[in-house]
Amino acid sequence: MYNIALFGAGRIGQVHAVNIAEHKETSLYSVIDPYQEGANSLAEKYGAKVQSVQEAMADPNVHGVLIASATDTHAELIEMAAKAGKTIFCEKPVHLDIERVRECLATVKEYNVPLFVGFNRRYDPQFRKVREMLSAGAIGQAESLIITSRDPSPPPANYVKVSGGMFRDMTIHDFDMARFIMGEDPVSVYAQGSNMVDPEIGQAGDIDTAFIVMKFPSGAMATISNSRRSGYGYDQRIELHGAKGLLTAKNMLEDQVEKWGEAGCVAAKPEHFFLQRYNAAYKAEWNHFVDVLAGRAAPECSGYDGEQALRLADMAFESLATGKEIKL
Repeated sequence: MYNIALFGAGRIGQVHAVNIAEHKETSLYSVIDPYQEGANSLAEKYGAKVQSVQEAMADPNVHGVLIASATDTHAELIEMAAKAGKTIFCEKPVHLDIERVRECLATVKEYNVPLFVGFNRRYDPQFRKVREMLSAGAIGQAESLIITSRDPSPPPANYVKVSGGMFRDMTIHDFDMARFIMGEDPVSVYAQGSNMVDPEIGQAGDIDTAFIVMKFPSGAMATISNSRRSGYGYDQRIELHGAKGLLTAKNMLEDQVEKWGEAGCVAAKPEHFFLQRYNAAYKAEWNHFVDVLAGRAAPECSGYDGEQALRLADMAFESLATGKEIKL
């Protein structure tokens, strides 16, 4: 049984706590959060300890750490865990500053510990099947990828101010997905954005509507369409066109029932938000991390992947500011 120290008892930490507790090879050993009431509540629910950061890192009974705390704590906690010899799962991003990410990854390399970065959409069964079918030659060589990602409603402006901006907070998932599906790193990025949803987001210096176009070494291209607003639910779709055909992964609906009548067809909306839409993905990525803990696998989504997704976000902001295509 592998004992896990969970850093962060908030919304995403609670999702991970369920998966840790339900897996036959892992146990939620301790919870670490500066908000003591939240830490105590989660620990009590799963029969875990409440520890300080220093206690968890020094505890020989802790085999792995799951970092789901505030973004600005990720890099420091990764470095501490690496020096303590712990196997590391960290929610994206490693940090919002690319140089700080590189410093952190150098420490992980020095201490030679496994680091998994939680871009959970790679483990969505629908998206993963698209990648597997492409690899199996189902549609020949990939030529173009369209990623649609729209949130049901915008975050508050005070969150936007500390999020790193739309490209680092939201689109970063889509940058990683494009690399994952295509199997190569882009050579150029061109981005355009607007403030269409909430004027306060614009006043905070960010955008809420964007298109990004990327070109890959093979000549294939990817387009990402983002919005902070979708009046019909959480819109998450992929379309991959290849030399021999087309692969699509559509929205997951609240139910699969359709009503047909004289007025037409009525179907359910897409799932409301990421907790519902990507529930299976969170479970699948934890299954993979347990394989990493057990030495049965190397991290499929590494620190390098985290660095590259952030790099693409930085380049997208540069393109937005200059109006130019940015060569990588």
